[in-house]
Amino acid sequence: MTPNTPLAERMRPKSIDEIVGQRHLLGKNAPITRMLATGYLPSLILHGEAGIGKTTLARLLASTLDRQFHLLSALDLTVKELRELISSKDGLNFGSPVVFIDEIHRFNKAQQDALLGAVEAGDITLIGATTENPSFSINTALLSRCQVYKLEPLTVDELTGVLSRALATDPFLKNIKVQGDLTKIATLAGGDARKALNLLQIACQNTHHNTLIINDDLIQTIAQTVLPRYDKAGDMHYDIISAFIKSVRGSDADAAIYWLARMLDGGEDPAFIGRRLVILASEDIGLANPNALLLADTALRSVQSVGMPEARIILAQVVIYLATSPKSNTAYTAINDALAFVKHDHSPVPLHLRNGVTSLMKSAGYGVDYVYPHDYPNHYYPQQYLPDNLVGKRFYEFGDNQKEQGAFSFINWLKATNDTQ
Repeated sequence: MTPNTPLAERMRPKSIDEIVGQRHLLGKNAPITRMLATGYLPSLILHGEAGIGKTTLARLLASTLDRQFHLLSALDLTVKELRELISSKDGLNFGSPVVFIDEIHRFNKAQQDALLGAVEAGDITLIGATTENPSFSINTALLSRCQVYKLEPLTVDELTGVLSRALATDPFLKNIKVQGDLTKIATLAGGDARKALNLLQIACQNTHHNTLIINDDLIQTIAQTVLPRYDKAGDMHYDIISAFIKSVRGSDADAAIYWLARMLDGGEDPAFIGRRLVILASEDIGLANPNALLLADTALRSVQSVGMPEARIILAQVVIYLATSPKSNTAYTAINDALAFVKHDHSPVPLHLRNGVTSLMKSAGYGVDYVYPHDYPNHYYPQQYLPDNLVGKRFYEFGDNQKEQGAFSFINWLKATNDTQ
């Protein structure tokens, strides 16, 4: 290797023991550790963010078990090439060859189907790598034939260790002295070992007399090379919108604004965020503050007409409003309970609630004895509205917030006033 070889490639682990992180898979008695101990390697799907060792792990699993290793990319592999590889018997004397397919989520259905028979028969051991949630991106038949493991981003401490090891062992960096805190570079990498090493390589271009001075100026310089880590079609999209919704639901305006900024900085569609706010305003705030739905709906329309960058202000206003608003999910639970109930209930509509628009209907009792509430004081008259067998059934329970408790008091007042008349 030469000084021009990327540092991440120069520092690629040569054995399983050199892999940093992933203790949930590679620690004592962990799943992959047990596989290696028995010599049994099933087909695997490894998913997780970029730069955390999926390809390296696949290579080392194959070499540790003395298997042939074929590295393929889903971007340029055809079904014909895939079938030719599967039909090859090379390496079968040493166990089925390991076929590693990077970005397997990009395989279309025909490509994924081409793998099924070979995986099921054990002709190949498939290891697929994906940055997307395999539950959504890989067809069920193929997924059921593989064990799925999620690789986690590396911690700042783990990344700092990776950087320290590079400075201590890389032939082109080991003479460099460091002044400052490596954790500042590690933090910029966001859990990505490849990115951390690339940042270190960039930083080392700014050495003076073989001394790397890590200060604010250096961090600002290399930070300009860091792209936002946000994949609008991948796990990050779903994880961050989930964190965003939960932060608003949990009344944490600061966290909600932070996740909003992460989405906007990553290029998320503001209208998508606006639609989620409309849903959230009804599901999580609901009757505790009915104005929340009106404001969220207005914001969605405004975001669509105004666009970025000004839409960020509209979204921020609504996010803070919703996060600091009283919360209630009573409408959400009421409709869910009712929907679950009516799947098994088909009670007839009481005759007095039916619409007697013809003389025949009226003669059958449709609409007879219905009382028009507006003809009575306070526009209220007590009568039965549920089917006979469901009288007294409750789906909606008043929430413990000011608005719903006010409505509760009003309904009780109506009933009490009618009783005294």
